[in-house]
Amino acid sequence: MNLEEYAVELSDVKDSDLKKVGMLVRQQLVLENRVADLEAELKRTTKELNEISGELLPAALSEHGMTELKMHDGSIVTVATVISASISKERQPDAHDWLREHGHGDLIKNTVSMTFGRGEDDKADAIMRELNAKGYDPDQKEAVHAGTLKAFVKEQLNEGREIPSELFGIYIGQKTTIKKGK
Repeated sequence: MNLEEYAVELSDVKDSDLKKVGMLVRQQLVLENRVADLEAELKRTTKELNEISGELLPAALSEHGMTELKMHDGSIVTVATVISASISKERQPDAHDWLREHGHGDLIKNTVSMTFGRGEDDKADAIMRELNAKGYDPDQKEAVHAGTLKAFVKEQLNEGREIPSELFGIYIGQKTTIKKGK
């Protein structure tokens, strides 16, 4: 369609149709702004909630020697220890070396165009060597699943074993949960 045909087609559009289009454009812009505002508010509210449930309320209960509190409405507030861990890209080689040196290399998953499970490092290395010998240059990825790492860290700490907290990005904190009364 050339420009003249397009201009003729637009001249056939009724004013009321254009008003409807304009109204819909304005509505979309209003809603886009509202979504952005709500997302920002959600971010602020989540931060505030995390501060209260992860710092202020556990500290306030701890000041009174409490780990649980029953409210008048039947709600029960409990404080629990939370443990998280993560291996950053920068620390990954050292963390994997530490795991292997301390007999936990089977936590590392090794992927070479296919996924190898725990304790299958030798198989992955053999396939890599075989593929390299045949002239292929495959990608190899090693990683410890986040859930596996968290469970491992909890187990080690509960058994009183030392584990390098910086290497594994270990965070130990308190968090409150509230079970609402009936």
